[in-house]
Amino acid sequence: MMDWALFETTITGLLKGLYTTLQIGLLGNVLALSLALPLALMRVSGHRLLKGFSFCYSTAFRGTPLLVQLFLLYYGVGTLPFVRDSAFLWWLLSDGVNCAILAIGLNSGAYMSEAFRGGFQSVPKGQLEAARAIGMSPRLVFQRVLFPLALRQALPAYSNEIVLAIKGTSLASTIAVMELTGHAKRLMNQNYAIIETFVLAGLLYLLINFTLLGLVHMLERRLNIRSN
Repeated sequence: MMDWALFETTITGLLKGLYTTLQIGLLGNVLALSLALPLALMRVSGHRLLKGFSFCYSTAFRGTPLLVQLFLLYYGVGTLPFVRDSAFLWWLLSDGVNCAILAIGLNSGAYMSEAFRGGFQSVPKGQLEAARAIGMSPRLVFQRVLFPLALRQALPAYSNEIVLAIKGTSLASTIAVMELTGHAKRLMNQNYAIIETFVLAGLLYLLINFTLLGLVHMLERRLNIRSN
């Protein structure tokens, strides 16, 4: 069993990595969401090039492991000459935290776009036609009918992807980012309390995901109340 002094040292060390995990996970999810909506709209549009681009993007990022994408960004793209010659690209890709945020955002964006695509396609055409019949502009149809109904349908799959993105932040430790898992590995080598250290790390991941799922559930309930 872990004594109190060791527990205090371990939890203090893990909390140092918690901020970095939250930073990568939350910013990665924001980036993913900003990519997912346009990609989903491209996929359901009637434009062949836009549909093709969205399909290829989704297939490429869903069909390859997140770890491979992370390595390609950090060890591959980050070493190209044009990246080194660009101040912004060098700042973005030379830093492990930035690369982790970018990798999770690009990867999760592909999965989230499929969730929103399913949501858009599940909206009954009759409701859209009724909205147009009463004189709503295409923008109002999207804002008041299409998007709210699609969001309600996509939320369960979207919440699942949020959880996967948070868990995916643990891969950042493979490029020397000291997030929650990185600190857990360091502490394990110091205190040799392998089980206790990773149980505590797992509980912190669980706490993050439980909180985020609770927020998504509140949003889902609010949307259901407004629709009734």
